[in-house]
Amino acid sequence: MAGAVQRPGVVRLAPGSRIVDAVEAAGGTAADADLAGVNLAALVEDGAMVLVPRIGENPPRTAGAGGTAADGSASGAAGFGARAEDGASGSVNLNTADSTRLQTLPRVGPVLAERIIAWRTEHGRFSRPEDLDAVPGIGEAMMAALLPLVTV
Repeated sequence: MAGAVQRPGVVRLAPGSRIVDAVEAAGGTAADADLAGVNLAALVEDGAMVLVPRIGENPPRTAGAGGTAADGSASGAAGFGARAEDGASGSVNLNTADSTRLQTLPRVGPVLAERIIAWRTEHGRFSRPEDLDAVPGIGEAMMAALLPLVTV
């Protein structure tokens, strides 16, 4: 755990734990934590670093070796929505990501992840990230948040 938590450092969690569990294991958030973009429901990967940003802080955006940011995406050496195997851009690939991977994106839970997969199954591959706006439940504000984090 890193960033705006009470006790930053390594926390041990059971398999299947979520970001909220990691935050709790670190003593909760600090008073200046910015949870607006944090996906507390995202699953934590073994060996991942969870970063809770402080108000006014911009989290790192570069990809690296499989950490997890507070929004449930890769962090530390990896930025929001990134894992090393997703490519140099560090983005989640809309055409290859499974439900679990899609849920690492901010405000994407199981229902929306399944809608993205259903759209992909019905219409074929996304030809550009902007095609995400055709998925039911993704509005203008969510598109603005997701576009920097996704690729095709």
